[in-house]
Amino acid sequence: MSIEEIRAIELLNRVAYGRLATSMRAMPFVAPARHVVAGGRVLIRLHRGLGYHRACNGSVVAYGADNLHSGEEHLWSVQFTGTAEIIEPTAEERAAFGTEPTTVDGEPFEPVYMRVEPQFVTVHTLDHPAGQSAPSTGRQLHHVA
Repeated sequence: MSIEEIRAIELLNRVAYGRLATSMRAMPFVAPARHVVAGGRVLIRLHRGLGYHRACNGSVVAYGADNLHSGEEHLWSVQFTGTAEIIEPTAEERAAFGTEPTTVDGEPFEPVYMRVEPQFVTVHTLDHPAGQSAPSTGRQLHHVA
């Protein structure tokens, strides 16, 4: 692994959730996902009921995670791309994911697991002066359907 890949894996281990991106029926989408790192690969847990795993399996995906809303003075963002594959995790890997949500969008949570072996990795950092956290705009974004 390159130094950048090692750094990205180390940063991913600091947060539990990220965003998975690919396309489904020629339309791009981004979905929240739980991740763990095992053996230099990223394992992702999604809700089967959303069907995103079908679009991802065997396809190139992007996965990103960050600490941008942490309030820390050293902010970072990791993104990698690679081919996703549906897997059946080991008991140890399953345990590493921790507690499952009870529902997703009101449906009982049913997990599906994918492995992504990073092929292209980027790490971006934003540093703020000592004693200052990331600036706040005072605005909140809201999803409108």
